[in-house]
Amino acid sequence: MKPKTITEKTNLHPRNLDRFGYDFEQLIKNCPELQHFVTVNEHHIKTLDFSNPEAVKSLNKALLVTHYDIQDWDIPKNYLCPPIPGRADYIHYIADLLASTNNGIIPEGETVQGLDIGIGANCIYPIIGNSAYGWSFVGTDIDLKAIENCSKIIESNPKLIDAISLQQQTEVRFIFKNIITPEDKFTFTICNPPFHASQQEATKSTLRKINNLEQTKTTKPVLNFGGHNAELWCEGGELGFVTQMIYESAKYPMQCLWFTTLVSKKENLSSLYKTLNKVSAVEVKTIDMAQGQKTSRIVAWTFLSEAQQKAWKF
Repeated sequence: MKPKTITEKTNLHPRNLDRFGYDFEQLIKNCPELQHFVTVNEHHIKTLDFSNPEAVKSLNKALLVTHYDIQDWDIPKNYLCPPIPGRADYIHYIADLLASTNNGIIPEGETVQGLDIGIGANCIYPIIGNSAYGWSFVGTDIDLKAIENCSKIIESNPKLIDAISLQQQTEVRFIFKNIITPEDKFTFTICNPPFHASQQEATKSTLRKINNLEQTKTTKPVLNFGGHNAELWCEGGELGFVTQMIYESAKYPMQCLWFTTLVSKKENLSSLYKTLNKVSAVEVKTIDMAQGQKTSRIVAWTFLSEAQQKAWKF
């Protein structure tokens, strides 16, 4: 029996290139190594063992070649290997957010500059944002090895060289300080904050994820999903990190049109809204987003009045 293909994933953004599932035939053609990881399940649908980090990495390579013309992409062992459809959704929702103050037109081109807080070793948000909309990015991280790997990805793909610049954040407790200079203007910030408050909590969560995917019991804390310490946890967890980000953003009110971040834990929202109120954010938006099996959301805020938002030069 011929393997079936997957139907439309309606929870993904309408412009998401993976909305109609993975075309494994095309992906394998563009990235032959993926063939080793693709199997056919009991419903005669081609699938992948998502608990295997090599399989996920191989899928990412194939998607990046097929959709984003990235010929050479890799990440070091134990670094976060992000699910590309979910990352693409964040970029598309930012595009919609920018269009909302630009007569419904998505602004494109290098004058739209994003600041990616915690770019990680994978460089995914800038790659997608540049490919889909021609935007340029500054990517920051506290981890030098992550920055060095992004640099390698950029150099291996010449079209990214003028589009993405990198900067290490040398002071762990700060987010925008040292990064945003007085002459900088960013159209938006983007961030996937560390989720957990401790290494122990991060390990527990990883085990739970693997056990759910494999439907087995393992006590071996293999980071199948990758994720270096700084990517997975920080003092105060997601709430602590985003709260710090909000307080710091208030010091650069006119230098960014929209500050945005993912917020995975719904229970953190009420506290974050209070903090945004405290720093006198002019407008706050919450954009719901489905990320694979779980729902997440983007929280976006601006210090600019409606007139200032409309006058923003893209």
